[in-house]
Formats: sequence, C-alpha cells, structure tokens
Amino acid sequence: MSSTADTDARIALGVGAIVGESFSIFFKNLIPVTLMGLIASLLSLLLTGALVGVDVVIGVALPDMSTPAGVSLWAITLVLQIAFYSLASALLVQLAYDAKLGNPIQIGRYISPAIRAIVPVAVLSIVAGLIAGVASIALIIPGLWVYALFSVVTPAVVIERIGFGGLGRSADLTKEYRWPILGALILIGICVAIINFVGPFLAGILMVNAGIFLASIAYVVTSALGLGLSGISIALIYARLREIKEGVTVDQIASVFD
Repeated sequence: MSSTADTDARIALGVGAIVGESFSIFFKNLIPVTLMGLIASLLSLLLTGALVGVDVVIGVALPDMSTPAGVSLWAITLVLQIAFYSLASALLVQLAYDAKLGNPIQIGRYISPAIRAIVPVAVLSIVAGLIAGVASIALIIPGLWVYALFSVVTPAVVIERIGFGGLGRSADLTKEYRWPILGALILIGICVAIINFVGPFLAGILMVNAGIFLASIAYVVTSALGLGLSGISIALIYARLREIKEGVTVDQIASVFD
C-alpha cells in the first residue's frame, strides 16, 4: 500500500500556475502591494541609514568594515533589514489570499497579525539563512534546497500562529515538494533579482545627478516591488501545499483573519 507521502507526491504542485498567479495578483494589486512594501522599505531605510548611512543602505557606497564597531553596525543593519522584510512578508501573505479570493484589500486589517508574527519570523529567517549559508559553502544546490525547505515559514507563522515552530512546520509542509518549490522560487527569484539590481543602479545614477533624496526613492520603490512579488509567491506556495496535503482551501486559510 502506498504511503500518504507517496500519494501526495503524485499530485503536481503546479509551478506554472503558482508563478502565473503570483504575477497576476502582483499587477492587479500593484498599488497596495507597493504600499505595503514601501512601509517596510522606508522604515528600514530610515533606521539602518541612521546607523551606517543612507548611501550605504541604497548600495552606492560600501560599509565601513575596517573596525569592530563598523562590523557590528553592519550586522545590526542586516538584522533590522530582515525584521522589516519579515513585516512586509507578513502583510503580503494576507493580501495574497484576499486577492486570490476577490475580497477587498484591507491593509489596516493585516497590521495586527503581521506585528504579532514579526519577531518569530525574523528570528527564524535568520536561522534559516544561516543554515542555507552553511549548506552553500560546499555547493550552491544544497543552499537552495534548504531555502526551499524553509520557504513557507512566514505564512505558517502568520496563519497558524505557531511562533518559533515555523521551521518544523515548513519542513513538514514542503516534504516531497522541495524540488518543484525550488523551481518556482528560482523563476520568481530571477525577476526579483532583476528588480533588486535596477534599484541600486538607478540610485547610483540619481545620486550623482539628482541627489540622495531621489536616489533613496528609487531604492525603496524597487525594494517594495521585489518584496511584493516574492511575498505573494510564498503565500501561494503555502496555500497550495495546505490544499494538497491537508485539504485546506484558501477560504479556510483567509478566515483566520475574520
């Protein structure tokens, strides 16, 4: 008799459908998606810019790594950036489900669950990133596989309110589906990488010709767009895994916030 995992594995994740729907939700809700990303990107820029300089944060200058103090400030900057990325991701998870269901986008309703999730999501993101980094020391593929393994930590924490149990929950949900998840993440990641390249590139041009204010605007807008697309795709991957493995519909997932 086939195991449950074997049965689940025969059901396609639907990489093409997830990628296509991610872009559909992204473009149809471009203004609220950008706004939620901007909240996180702007707060991150203001706080981290005060620590290491706005020019360093937007990528037009290098951080000072010549002293222990400089290294410490840069480490704090990275932690803060992860925390604000976590906030944006927690907001976008909720937007993705409302958009998928055709419900009104209500940013105010998303704030409280996002704030509750920010600490565990940020901590678990750092842990997962360190594990992926160690795995990548030998080869790139193991690091990417670890990324797929822990890819749905954010929606698991936000939706199921499981706190620091998010890593284990993500590992359970992604079992037997990590390679197709990786395929979806790579496809989305290429687009996000292009967006994230454009940001510092434009910021560098504007820094020289128009000043730091417009350079900062270019950086936070492109960062918001990249955050939006990646956050939506992760939310849809999580929803698809819950549907395949547990028979949970998007309506049931979204009802958590009612």
